[in-house]
Amino acid sequence: MNRIIEQNLEAIIRLCTHRKVRRLAVFGSATDDRFDPERSDLDLLVEFEKMPPSEHADQYFCLAEDLERLFGRPVDLVEAGPIRNPYFRKTLEDTQVEIYAAA
Repeated sequence: MNRIIEQNLEAIIRLCTHRKVRRLAVFGSATDDRFDPERSDLDLLVEFEKMPPSEHADQYFCLAEDLERLFGRPVDLVEAGPIRNPYFRKTLEDTQVEIYAAA
């Protein structure tokens, strides 16, 4: 697992619990040697618990802001459900590393 993720794992778990996340995974350059600690953003795949749409939107944007603040860098927060591009979906399936899963 990427060092920046490992160093912040406890805080990530707290955020996920608070923001009603069912599952969080990292994908892309942060899962291999392409990650540049000085310049790379973090690509995260999120799945939320079921909730009303207005609450879902609030939780999504608050989580994105919380994670950017925690890591001190841009975060691309992608939801698993709406992905239609088969090539992108395949990349996610092949590279994702789970960080958090609700009990």
